[in-house]
Amino acid sequence: MTMTKEERVLRVINRKEVDYLPSQITFSDRMRDKPLSEALGLAGAHELDDYLENHLYLALSRHDKVLFYRNDRAEMDRLQAMGYCGPDWKNKIVYDAWGMGVKAGTDGFFACFHPLQNQAGPEVAGFMVPGFNRDVLGQEIEDAVANYTVPSPSQPGLYDDLAADLKKHSGDFLVIPCGYFGIFERAWGLMGFPEFMINMAVNPRVVHDFLDKITEYRLEYAKQVVKMGFKVAHHGDDLGTQNGALISKQMFREFILPRFKRAWQPYNDAGIPIILHSCGNLIDFLPDLIDIGLRVLEPIQSCMDLKLLKREFGKDLAFWGGIETQKLPFLTPEQVRQMTRDTIRVLGKGGGYIIGPSQEVMNDVPLTNVIALVETIVEERKRVLEL
Repeated sequence: MTMTKEERVLRVINRKEVDYLPSQITFSDRMRDKPLSEALGLAGAHELDDYLENHLYLALSRHDKVLFYRNDRAEMDRLQAMGYCGPDWKNKIVYDAWGMGVKAGTDGFFACFHPLQNQAGPEVAGFMVPGFNRDVLGQEIEDAVANYTVPSPSQPGLYDDLAADLKKHSGDFLVIPCGYFGIFERAWGLMGFPEFMINMAVNPRVVHDFLDKITEYRLEYAKQVVKMGFKVAHHGDDLGTQNGALISKQMFREFILPRFKRAWQPYNDAGIPIILHSCGNLIDFLPDLIDIGLRVLEPIQSCMDLKLLKREFGKDLAFWGGIETQKLPFLTPEQVRQMTRDTIRVLGKGGGYIIGPSQEVMNDVPLTNVIALVETIVEERKRVLEL
């Protein structure tokens, strides 16, 4: 049986027979691709996906590129010229179209400026994109929410990079339209995490109003994704910690679930499978999420009981991830092989699994461990289907 990478992933999601399980390994800093390729003896970064056996390609709208390419000055300068971001290279912050500041020069993603937090100095306003209402920078939360305007989901050129990636990479990869920083994360990213959580409890009306604005943006984005012909949908909102959910089930059902359902409706209407990125342990939320259309959960992390996850939800969900990245920097290559093998055999038995680490691989993971990870995936990806 011969199939493209795109076909293989879609068949896994739809519980159809495959020749072997697909896989995906992504590095947290896209600027690492070139030196890593050189260290592996590859001709260039363009060969890295093939070496890693990657099956998925994340496509980004111009509103989302700051999240991933914050360390790429040339790309940020290009987006700034088109009105999509405002880099402050002196202070190593890039402000996106929402007004949120993202720290540059870091390995992982860090939202370091929250425009509705009412802590901005006058110098910050100069980095906001054209059309951003700078008045909200100095207002108290109720006025700031009332006056805040989300970026236009119909901004000219916004989806051009998405369309180009879909056309270029379909078939070679399953192209995923980025949905990171969806609704919950975007709200606290704009308001500040403590402020957002406190207002959920003491000022719920203002939080509802704010979430509604963000949800309308995600709804329009979903309509565009369907119109453009993507074969999967993606939404990213971290809802868990290592020990459980960030919020109660009651708050989840009041503030988050109805808005996910609304934002996902175009995908469900079109019959497009939905991938949810949500870090941490959110087992308590899974039945509700499955009810509103969830088909793939990532990243699977060891803070959830992998055997329980497979047993209780494997009939409804495909799983993506699971190989614990928190341990990758500290294990020997042989220990990496054993951990990788054990994870694949738990989550991959019977199919329904996209092999991969539980998170992006950080810069502190030794190259020898990356090689051990890749080699074991290649050894086990077909074998596990025969167990």
